[in-house]
Amino acid sequence: MTKTPEIIPGQKAPPEMQIDISQLVAAYYDLKPTHPVEFGTSGHRGSSLTGSFNERHIAAISQAICEYRATQGTTGPLFIGFDTHALSFPAFKTALEVLAANGVEVVCHKDDEFTPTPVISRLIINHNHGRSNGLADGIVITPSHNGPQDGGFKYNPTHGGPADTDVTGWVQDRANQLINNNNEGVNATPFETARGAGTVKETDFITPFVADLARVVDFEAIHAAKIKIGADPMGGSGVHYWAPIAEKYGLDLTVVNDVVDPTFGFMTVDSDKTIRMDCSSKDAMASLISLKDQYQIAFGNDTDFDRHGIVTPDGLMNPNHYLSVAIWYLLQYRPQWSRNLKIGKTIVSSSMIDRVVKGFLNHELYEVPVGFKWFVKGLSEGWLAFGGEESAGASFLTLDGKTWTTDKDGFALALLSAEIVARIGKTPSQIYREILVPRYGDPFYKRADITLNTENVTAFRKNVKTLANRLSVGAEIAGRRIVQILTTAPGNGAAIGGTKVILDDGSWFAARASGTELKGKLYIESYQGEEHWQTIHDQVYPMLMGV
Repeated sequence: MTKTPEIIPGQKAPPEMQIDISQLVAAYYDLKPTHPVEFGTSGHRGSSLTGSFNERHIAAISQAICEYRATQGTTGPLFIGFDTHALSFPAFKTALEVLAANGVEVVCHKDDEFTPTPVISRLIINHNHGRSNGLADGIVITPSHNGPQDGGFKYNPTHGGPADTDVTGWVQDRANQLINNNNEGVNATPFETARGAGTVKETDFITPFVADLARVVDFEAIHAAKIKIGADPMGGSGVHYWAPIAEKYGLDLTVVNDVVDPTFGFMTVDSDKTIRMDCSSKDAMASLISLKDQYQIAFGNDTDFDRHGIVTPDGLMNPNHYLSVAIWYLLQYRPQWSRNLKIGKTIVSSSMIDRVVKGFLNHELYEVPVGFKWFVKGLSEGWLAFGGEESAGASFLTLDGKTWTTDKDGFALALLSAEIVARIGKTPSQIYREILVPRYGDPFYKRADITLNTENVTAFRKNVKTLANRLSVGAEIAGRRIVQILTTAPGNGAAIGGTKVILDDGSWFAARASGTELKGKLYIESYQGEEHWQTIHDQVYPMLMGV
């Protein structure tokens, strides 16, 4: 009798967990869609094995993007890149077949090299700078940190950042029209023909991006301080960028694992006993954390390098703690930045950020719903110095206060941690504990993920929407009085897709349904510690689940 392998979070995934790549890719081509195209907060995601990410999906989405570009008069190049997931290259081939058949000028990385999300954003911004026509846009093929069974497809319009709902809605609806008509309206040409088309160009993306990084990070400080750095690409699309970065800027940087394996069999198992390249998870980051004493600072990135995980000798930093420190640092060590720039955070990020921003005169907090798209306008126009999400994704302006990327950049945030050590002489975790906590308090923040299914997801979403009506200002939760109930974000007035409740001591909780997974999310931050956090959880959870 075969023994079932033990799956332990934080330990290396047993071989039995590894997905059959040949079966996965075969299903991409062989299975017909059983799910429609659905653009969540980060594009369309799914798996070929479940009929939610298949060749017909990608062909239809690509055709819809071609038609959308035409409606917008977008005639410049479309920069396209893909990550290391097994379904990404097949999806790239499908997309190129459609883009070439539609006469779109396409630029891709030469030699089928992987391309991180921030690289595509930077390419678009650089091309469009100073132009009013012939503008570029882009496609990033990635399911981000999702497991090896998934694929993902994102569209970045001419601003270089994530597309807003008006764009994704248009593309989604048109793609589903095409799928429902058996893709008869899709123009496509064989891959080899597409690759040889005069409209398709291959070029080096690494060299210009590595050179550009000096505009956003103070490499001279890192080099001069001889900071010992560890970098874990986690098998992702930036795996071949770290060596050129270290060489160009003279960094003492070691890539701790340069393996690229579409099964991601080298990963340690995440907290829910799945393989997931989540650089904000102590279980997924266990391999790098085990090396924490070998480096002054270390970091990991998710598969498309739009997120970061910072490891100090104290361990993996809470993403909110690092965002707070990064903002605290940037507001002091970017002398060329305007004094009245705003600082962006999502509504479910730590209120420690609010307190840090209020500590600096002339700076205003810009609080928005979940989704990096809400920061695009501010970063693009240069009035937003920093935009950060609680899920460890952020970007910020260049040293001289210009636009860097309008999508999340894991490179910039990771390298910034080394700059902080070089300039302050303390790690980000030391700064948080020794400087920020004594000044602003010590909140306990944790997100509780609620696993949903097709039977209870509708009820959960309804309960989240009605939560604001069932609670009232002045009522008590966990012994604290409710002082504010929010369903829209203070920064831009947009609906937050859920409810946030603020208590009289600064503690708060918020609930929403995930836009990319079948999960509910309950965010709680308590200024009275973990026990109070649990009390809030135990009172709110039944309201969300209807029990």
